[in-house]
Amino acid sequence: MNKAFKKLGISPMDLAVVAYMLAAVLFFIIPIPSWLLDVLLAFNISISLVVLLNTIFIKRILDMSFFPTLLLFTTIFRIALNVSSTRLILTTGDPGNVVKTFGGFVGGGNLIIGAVIFVIILIIEFIVINKGSERIAEVAARFSLDAMPGKQMAIDADLNTGVITDEEAKKRRKELQDESSFFGNMDGATKYVKGDATAGLIITVINIIGGTIMGITRDGMSAIDALQNFGQLTIGDGLSSQIPSLLISLSTGILVSKGSTDADFGTTVISQLFGLPRVMYLVGAVLCILGIFTPLNVVIFVGLGIVFIFAGTRVDRQLKMQTVTEAVNEEENDAEEIRKPENVVSLLQVDPIELEFGYGIIPLADVNQGGDLLDRVVMIRRQIALELGTVVPIIRLRDNIQLNPNQYIIKIKGIQVAEGEILFDHYMAMNPGAVEEEITGIPTVEPSFHLPAIWITESQRERAESLGYTVVDPPSIIATHLTEVIREHIADLLTRQDVQNLVDNLKKTNPALVDALIPKLMDLGEVEKVLQNLLREGISIRDLLSIFEILADYASTTRDTDVLTEYVRQGLKPAISAKYFPANQSTDVITLDPELEKTIMASVKQTEQGAFITLEPDKVSAIMDRLGVFIDQFDKEGKNPIVVCSPIVRMYFKKLTEDYFKDLTVVSYNEIESNVELHSAGMVSLNDN
Repeated sequence: MNKAFKKLGISPMDLAVVAYMLAAVLFFIIPIPSWLLDVLLAFNISISLVVLLNTIFIKRILDMSFFPTLLLFTTIFRIALNVSSTRLILTTGDPGNVVKTFGGFVGGGNLIIGAVIFVIILIIEFIVINKGSERIAEVAARFSLDAMPGKQMAIDADLNTGVITDEEAKKRRKELQDESSFFGNMDGATKYVKGDATAGLIITVINIIGGTIMGITRDGMSAIDALQNFGQLTIGDGLSSQIPSLLISLSTGILVSKGSTDADFGTTVISQLFGLPRVMYLVGAVLCILGIFTPLNVVIFVGLGIVFIFAGTRVDRQLKMQTVTEAVNEEENDAEEIRKPENVVSLLQVDPIELEFGYGIIPLADVNQGGDLLDRVVMIRRQIALELGTVVPIIRLRDNIQLNPNQYIIKIKGIQVAEGEILFDHYMAMNPGAVEEEITGIPTVEPSFHLPAIWITESQRERAESLGYTVVDPPSIIATHLTEVIREHIADLLTRQDVQNLVDNLKKTNPALVDALIPKLMDLGEVEKVLQNLLREGISIRDLLSIFEILADYASTTRDTDVLTEYVRQGLKPAISAKYFPANQSTDVITLDPELEKTIMASVKQTEQGAFITLEPDKVSAIMDRLGVFIDQFDKEGKNPIVVCSPIVRMYFKKLTEDYFKDLTVVSYNEIESNVELHSAGMVSLNDN
């Protein structure tokens, strides 16, 4: 039988839960004997005690994440038992030992006393515990949802500063989501407990009225005897169901009101309640005074006061011993740290990206001082991921007292590649070219694009914007500079592990393609080189599926990663064309003379290490001089210079220009859509001087 259920994917635990729920449903329909009702009522009480003790001893609220569902299960089961006991009371007058014991023993055989106790329990459960639990759950759900964005930002900030890893961030986000869902569910689940108490009261009233009528009409009892007999049974039935209900209500209140802690509940409560010696001394003194100077029992109050004073001395002694122990342990740890040989392994690690800044910029990165630099760093990583399709490594933020107060530097793999300086309480204003009236300020240079700018004060900002200046705040300046540096070095930041992660992600949806390419046609290093070539020229690798499809088509004919990169670029024609050439308008470009293209191709030498160009230095200088004239002309007109050439020449000409014009865009005719309109603003040839 177990094997059959395992084949169906059903565990014994699942069967137990299903049986529990089906039994509750069947009890509404099928009469059960009194002996079975006794067993089920005892089982119900034990389940309630298990739930209560679990809520006391769990350390984290999410350790009972299914508590809202558990509330529904126990409520339905308890009401089903109520219906079964009601059926036995009204039909046989013998609901079993448990109900009779609760009705006779708890009430002392007196209907009035039993009724009073029952009403008191209902009042405690309905008004005190249920009301409080419902309110706490409602407030907790509201505050949990309101605090979620801030907690998510805190997780992102810890991730970006390197305090936690990606796996830890995922775990924290999941716990945060589960906690919010739990409190939201508890807000609704408390209605079960409230409804259960109301239903218990209604069932009790019905039992008393129905039992009295049945006693008079069926058993021929007098009204008093019928009320006494069936009333006592009804009170017993109500107590046998409401006491477990009270335990469940108490469990609900404990769970929604306790905080998450790694310490045991009992230890935490006792230490917080009786952890201050002076409180114990004062309580003991007050009790002694009350016992001596008032008519209160001297033995009880003075004796209890002495107990509190004695307990206070014990706590005081323990605290002093703990303080001494901690001091000794701290000294031993310090000494051990001194004796320990220097751990140089941690010093060998190099962070991919670092942003170091002087102490004057610290407020921009401090959330407590209103700084949002950490949030901007998170947005940079998202922006690059969407734009280029690669994951930017963790950006480490550090303060460096060796820097000037307003200075910051950017490091890639431990090497400084950029720096800048800002004025913390100023704004940077840049003239886009259309400003007629100039504004006074401190001259400076925009660090990202090296444009002339001025520092202005807060009072000048509104006027500068009205005059047409582009005004940016210090965090935006740093974020923009950091973004441009990352774009420039993104190819160098792409590692084999990053490529493996991208491959694994693609393999989830396209396993056949990945298996056909890696490692049969290309190894991971070759794929990495192709992706780096694309990123180096600002081409997005987000459409990894198309890139792999193209590589799978051509990798069988060549293993040259530069040539494969050109094939991929041509396959990404729509994306490249849309990136550089706006639709429905003519674009000015720079073209190459066919004779120059022939000269370049004739100078290409193929080796095992790759291809290189053997043009004479004077020819290279002449080509670059002529190209520089056109680039200067484009810059004056505010246009982005783009060189268009033959597909076979593109990668060689790009390599030729890298040392002279690093950011020059070079595309081939095969990378441009047929509907794009081009206008040649100049042709580079060897004949021009």
